[in-house]
Amino acid sequence: MTNYNVTWTTPSQSARDSMPLGNGDIALNAWVKDNSDLIFYIAKIDSWDENSRLVKVGKVRIALNPQPLVTSFEQTLNLNDGSMQVNLGENLHLQLWVDANHPVIVVEVDSKHPIEASAAIEMWRTEQTTLPSIEISDIMYDHSIPGNQREPTIVEPDVVLTGQGNRIGWYHHNTRSLGPALMSKLQGLDGFKRDDPIIHRTFGVVIQAENGVKVDEFHLQSPATKTHRFEITVLTQHPSTPEQWLKAIDASIVAINAIPVDQRRNAHNQWWGDFWNRSWIHITGNEAFAVSQSYALQRYVNACAGRGVYPIKFNGSLFTVPYPGKPNDGDYRRWGSGYWWQNTRLPYISMCASGDFDLMQPLFKMYGHDLRELFKYRTQHYLGHDGIYIPECIYFWGDVFSESYGWTPFEEREDKLQESGWHKWEWVSGPELVFMMFDYYDFTQDETFLRETLMPNAHEILTFFDQHYQTNESGKLVMHPSQALETWWECTNPMPEIAGVRAVVERLHGLPESLTSNEQRTFWKSLEAKMPDLPTREIDGKRALAPAESFADKRNVENAELYAVFPFRLIAFDKPNIEWGITALEHRDDPGHFGWRQDDIFMAYLGLTDQAKEGLLARVRNSKEDKFAPPNKVVNDSRFPAFWGPNYDWIPDQDHGGVLLKTVQALLLQTDGRQIHLFPAWPHNWDVDFKLHAPFNTTLEGRFENGRLAELVVTPESRRADVINCLE
Repeated sequence: MTNYNVTWTTPSQSARDSMPLGNGDIALNAWVKDNSDLIFYIAKIDSWDENSRLVKVGKVRIALNPQPLVTSFEQTLNLNDGSMQVNLGENLHLQLWVDANHPVIVVEVDSKHPIEASAAIEMWRTEQTTLPSIEISDIMYDHSIPGNQREPTIVEPDVVLTGQGNRIGWYHHNTRSLGPALMSKLQGLDGFKRDDPIIHRTFGVVIQAENGVKVDEFHLQSPATKTHRFEITVLTQHPSTPEQWLKAIDASIVAINAIPVDQRRNAHNQWWGDFWNRSWIHITGNEAFAVSQSYALQRYVNACAGRGVYPIKFNGSLFTVPYPGKPNDGDYRRWGSGYWWQNTRLPYISMCASGDFDLMQPLFKMYGHDLRELFKYRTQHYLGHDGIYIPECIYFWGDVFSESYGWTPFEEREDKLQESGWHKWEWVSGPELVFMMFDYYDFTQDETFLRETLMPNAHEILTFFDQHYQTNESGKLVMHPSQALETWWECTNPMPEIAGVRAVVERLHGLPESLTSNEQRTFWKSLEAKMPDLPTREIDGKRALAPAESFADKRNVENAELYAVFPFRLIAFDKPNIEWGITALEHRDDPGHFGWRQDDIFMAYLGLTDQAKEGLLARVRNSKEDKFAPPNKVVNDSRFPAFWGPNYDWIPDQDHGGVLLKTVQALLLQTDGRQIHLFPAWPHNWDVDFKLHAPFNTTLEGRFENGRLAELVVTPESRRADVINCLE
């Protein structure tokens, strides 16, 4: 991976010049100033504050004394071991890494001559503060009132540790909770018993150094020597008191210190080595190198922030930094702290083919396990029937955004669903979740996952569709009222839901009978018989996929008709009626290769090599535009090349990178059941060395050069018979 390392030969000016680091749960934005200070923000995927906002844990500065005279500068993000290495001339070196296996950040200084080093806490949440503005998924957002802020959003200060001997630290303790109880009561969910996930949540940091001496509560000095090592331990605990949190972080420090640092470093390097050995795509050629590097960097960013207890945040992940004119330092992110399903899924759609199955667990855990009973309760409570629908917009504990649900209390409503029309009748989240679970099962053959996660969710989601809509005189479901994503608000029989249910039932039928029951199979066949056909329409005398059987009131720019292509792959280069998909693509209302737009994937799935290639190259080049706001409202001057966006969302835009990953893979490899299609849309003039995963615990490692497959290793070898070379 060294070919894709990012190296800078001049210092940075601000956090917008930072490099990303992380261990999947703890993440850093790190940069080095021209005075040789190393500065980094610390983020963690479970650092939810009292206002239910995902905020930074804090910020640390490492300074050298005397300030070195630097005659040359080189800062490198080393992908091989997930570290940042800085050479301040020939005689002074810094190294920063986040232990892949422990909750600790390590800073190492190596100097030819003795030098002092110090760590400083740089806090911005120093006093109680009222935010001047909030975002749509923030709790008190209400578009119907001036300023959109229903009540003041008050941020509480962090607390600096005292009496800690020769170490320093701080924590944030939620003494109150704004969100869960209020939303539960407002939305009529207070009958569903659950713990408040915000109150008494505590997160913070302890900083130590070998032979360190505390100067004051904010500064830790490491005396003059040739080597220094600072270890910064990070912990979130919920529920907790500050005393309990301190006891827990002490125990964590003792456990970490019991392992020699060289042993920890070796294990850390091993984790990253194993990660890069799972899969790779190396494309050669001038234009292709940028694709390869973008692919590697986005996959690295996913690994840095994708192994925590909650899913990756699409709008910035853990790498937000202060933006001019936006409040609360690095805690700001456009669209706030909520999860939109259509956005949240996109960082995950490539992970099966890359073998990053561990990174998928937070998504399945939150949507498919932790919130399942709430989803069941809400469906019965609101709609009076069984099954599950998954709202498009939820907080991490499952309640709908205040802005979406509206501020009229549940008991005063006749219609118990959300007031906002943006996704009021949008039900595709459930089928998409199950379809992704099927990919995971097909690739891993994990029968425990099938039995305990996939099948229960599939049953509940299909039950929703079976019971929610009535059938017509032909015995077919009439899905009305409904909508096609956020785009078409007045629909009957929308494409995303029809394609999703059909695709899920098809895959359920494909399971071995030993893993299913007669009762299940009978239900699936009954529902399948009720499903309407994929909606189509005629365009210029040609049949094309349609957003719905009938559709009106266009509000957004999604191409819902092409959901039969992606994600559900009922229409593809190897499937019947491919011309329906191609005609729909050619006549789509809203083309684009940026942000969450999926045109690149549609093209790859339809085997349109030249179009997919050009779309992908446009995506690689487009990293700094704002497609949501008027021109120049937000300027992305990030120095790191894979800090995309904002596009529709925020910086770095994880949807933009997620679609990029999937497109590269889909050009190279697509699967359907047992069949493995190699090079279904691969550009003939791109040479590539690759290793990717396929269903049934299969890997393919090969080399394509000079327009032909030069080498291919299929593991297990028995699966070679299922490989179809689409270029032969």
